[in-house]
Parts: sequence; structure tokens; C-alpha cells
Amino acid sequence: MSVPYELSGRHQQKARTRQALISATRELLTQGLIPTVEKAAAAAGISRTTAYRYFPNQRALLLAVHPETQRQSLLPENAPSDPQARLDLVMRTFTRMTVEWEPQLRTSLRLSLEPAEDADQPVLRQGRAIGWIEDALAPLRETNPEIDVHRLAVAIRSASGIEALIWLTDIAGLSHEEAVETMCWSARALLQAALVGGAAPS
Repeated sequence: MSVPYELSGRHQQKARTRQALISATRELLTQGLIPTVEKAAAAAGISRTTAYRYFPNQRALLLAVHPETQRQSLLPENAPSDPQARLDLVMRTFTRMTVEWEPQLRTSLRLSLEPAEDADQPVLRQGRAIGWIEDALAPLRETNPEIDVHRLAVAIRSASGIEALIWLTDIAGLSHEEAVETMCWSARALLQAALVGGAAPS
């Protein structure tokens, strides 16, 4: 079995080189550019030949800059028990992350809509935000068992995230601040509708 270039020898130096390429790519993305391996290499001060050892093509490079977080919850340690307050906290953090990572998330969204030539390419859209929202709504399972928390979380996620941000800013013409407030308002409205109606959207 062949060993990937960056995993063979001089691990720390290769890790720094890989990170330099990723950082350069992220900076180019924030400038509104879709970087090629060559452009990322030039921006990082690394030779094209070396860069291609880490990222054989543009898709592999762009996949590497997809924002990842291992956080299982967006709630603070001493989170309140009220679902509305919990949801507000999660939505504020989630929307802030979406705005901060907008260039990378836009690129990831585009890539997720394109057919991948390599069947082993990792899936970009993993629905992590739905879990964060479910975590915020968890008390409803005890106080309002008639509400399908998962389906409610899916409904809230459908009105937030990078897809909603793109529509609200690019199509509706809202500022980022207005878009964030709209997404948070939508989340509150969906929760209130579920509480009044006693069920999640179907």
C-alpha cells in the first residue's frame, strides 16, 4: 500500500507546508478568488511541484479548506434550560460561524453540487448544524413530547446556514447583519409555531 507523500518522513515540516498551502488558499478565497493549486503555491511561496505533492488537483485543495469543527454542541457549559434561550444562543453562534467562513462555505457548497470524479472524496455536507439545533431543542423532548425535535431542527436549518445567507444577501439584497437577524428570527418563529401547533412541520 502506497503512503501519502505528507505522511512519509519529516512529518512536522510537511505539516507546516500543507498548512501554509491551506492558509494561502483561504486568504485567496476571502479575496473572492477560486484558487488553483498553482495560485495557492505562489501565494504560499511554495513551488508548484511541491504543492502538487500535497494536492494533486484543485478539488483536493478546495476540499482541504472546508471548515471543520469537532464541536458537538454550540451551547456554553452553563446553558439555560429554556428552549428559546438555548436556540438563540446556538443560532447566534451558528450564524456568526457561517458569516466568518462564508468564502469557504460558498466554495464547499459549489463543490457539493458537482459530481466528484473520485468516489472516495469526502462528503462536504454532513448536517452537523442539525445536531447543534437539536441539542438546543433537547428540553422539548420532556416538556413537549408531541413535538418532533429532529424535524423541527431540520426546518430551522433549512432557513439558516450558507444557503440562506447566500439567498438573503445575493438575491434579497440584505446586509450580512440583516441576514443574520432574519435567520435568527426565522428560527424563533419556527419554534414558536411548533409550540403553538404542538408539532413540527410535516
